[in-house]
Amino acid sequence: MTEASLPVELIALTLILALVGGLAPIFSNIKENHDTMRRITGIASGILLASALLVVIPEGFELATGGHDEHGHDEHVDEDALAGSVALVILELEHGDINSSEAIEEIEELLGGHDEHDEESGDEHDEESSDSLSEGIEHVIEEVESGEINATTGIEEIEELITSHAHEGEHGDEEESTLESLIIGGAVLAGFVLMLVMEGSGVGHAVHEEHHEHEEEHGHEHVHHRAAPWIIVLGLSLHSAADGLAIGSAAAGSTEAVTALVALAVLIHKVPAAFSLGVFSLHEREDRNDSIRDVVLFSIATPVMIVISFFALQDFDEQMIALAMLFSGGTFLYVATVDTLPDIHNAVSGREAMVNVIIGVLVLVLILFGADAAGLIEHGH
Repeated sequence: MTEASLPVELIALTLILALVGGLAPIFSNIKENHDTMRRITGIASGILLASALLVVIPEGFELATGGHDEHGHDEHVDEDALAGSVALVILELEHGDINSSEAIEEIEELLGGHDEHDEESGDEHDEESSDSLSEGIEHVIEEVESGEINATTGIEEIEELITSHAHEGEHGDEEESTLESLIIGGAVLAGFVLMLVMEGSGVGHAVHEEHHEHEEEHGHEHVHHRAAPWIIVLGLSLHSAADGLAIGSAAAGSTEAVTALVALAVLIHKVPAAFSLGVFSLHEREDRNDSIRDVVLFSIATPVMIVISFFALQDFDEQMIALAMLFSGGTFLYVATVDTLPDIHNAVSGREAMVNVIIGVLVLVLILFGADAAGLIEHGH
């Protein structure tokens, strides 16, 4: 993993943009233009969606699959190499190039080299390797040397050990791959479902959608929500914190270019979200100071979570960082779809909403191509 540094500039930019976007409707005469807001939100959702599927989730997947236990992996490779070498000796025996006794001697020499390699690797895997292929072959050779079995029987037993090792290796790889896929998919799903549960519990996110729908139905902007305003503001702040987790985990485990791309998606989406919160709070609160407090709480949630997640993940391995990124990818998917699906299903605004999302996707794709062409995106950790 690369030497990570706290993205101070991104933290400051995130805070400033959220404050500007949220306080603008409170301290100015700016009126919410719903068509413009829909357009900006749609494009931002497209960028957020593309970021999740092209940057956050793939990067998390690469971290999750590229950071296996190196010692365990090396041990597995060594055992496979030993099995291959022993198989060649047995092939020589079957072709009549050597006899059974000579084959046992050659296998013993191979085993000696394997043992030396194990000693260089350390003693931490001694207990785990007690039932390994090398231990089994060594036991058979000891039986041959002690006269308990002859060389021909010893070769047959060694051949059975190699066959068994091959079958166990294939089965173990399949199980590991299946478990790994479930964990990776589960992390993404967890992020999506958490947002879904929060939304279903009244801890809302898309407050601007409720204003849009209410105005269209009743002809005015003011709307009272079933949940108390502070609950909705808290929910928005938790959503904002999830954005901070995405940037913080990317900063802890990825290159600066990847972190910047994740932050870009968050920042572009955060401005219309903060503006909508400002409008919502201005309508729902009787005191302007309460509205200001709402916007500040929303604005600082992302920077605070960036710092917390960055330093917290420094002590974890790449797999944990990967899971955090994948979880964030799930939250990105939810927020992007929640912000656009209502308009997509609207007979009047559906086509325009679709176009806006596609524009957002294309914007991020072009940015990715540009960053790759400039050599800013480096894969591998």
